[in-house]
Amino acid sequence: MPSLRTTAIICSVRSHGEHGAVVRSLTPENGLMSGYVRGAHSRTMRPVLIPSNIVQADYRARTEEQLASMTAELQQSRGPFLGEPLASAALDWVTALTAAVLPEEHSYPQIHSALSALLDAICGAPSAKGWAVALVRYELLLLSELGFGLALDKCAVTGSAEDLVYISPKSAMAVSAGAGALYKDRLLPLPAFLKEPVTSEWDEIFDGLRVTGFFLKRHFFDDRRKDVMATRSVLVDRLKRVVA
Repeated sequence: MPSLRTTAIICSVRSHGEHGAVVRSLTPENGLMSGYVRGAHSRTMRPVLIPSNIVQADYRARTEEQLASMTAELQQSRGPFLGEPLASAALDWVTALTAAVLPEEHSYPQIHSALSALLDAICGAPSAKGWAVALVRYELLLLSELGFGLALDKCAVTGSAEDLVYISPKSAMAVSAGAGALYKDRLLPLPAFLKEPVTSEWDEIFDGLRVTGFFLKRHFFDDRRKDVMATRSVLVDRLKRVVA
């Protein structure tokens, strides 16, 4: 990648040196990209390099192995939402998650489209209920695209597609009410909206967050990057306070 010009969603900004930063951004066709931005902490660039902002990015590198230099021009700012505790926590989580789990320079067009839509929903929906289900679905999509998808179409024990109400934490497969009756304390709940598009209440949404949180931690954050899961805990706590 000697040079590339593309739109990008800023996902993380990590200081590098006294004045610069390594910025990781999700692009439509090239996936997650890293670039070094000079003057990243200047008065001009700080409002541009906010996670969840959309920028026009230019990447230049002398070799394929070299970290590219990056310049960014703001296209869409989500800075105004940083003052809203719930929206800010949601934007922080979904961008930090994306930056932490995706391998670089692998194309994930479905993830890019889903993240774009989720960020729009977080900033545009009149209430958190308007985007909370989309958040759970985005977490499920990341798991699936990275090879850790859940199998929720039939019971792991009986093979039946009827009365699926649990998820096995070991196999990540659905379990029917009858097959899981004796072991329900060891199983995860299976909210109806994970199987089909239905209206969901908050208790089901929190069940969904419990499911995705369990598998995200197992596959990506069990022994590392606990700071990323801490960002998720902040979001879930704020959601619970809003509902209460």
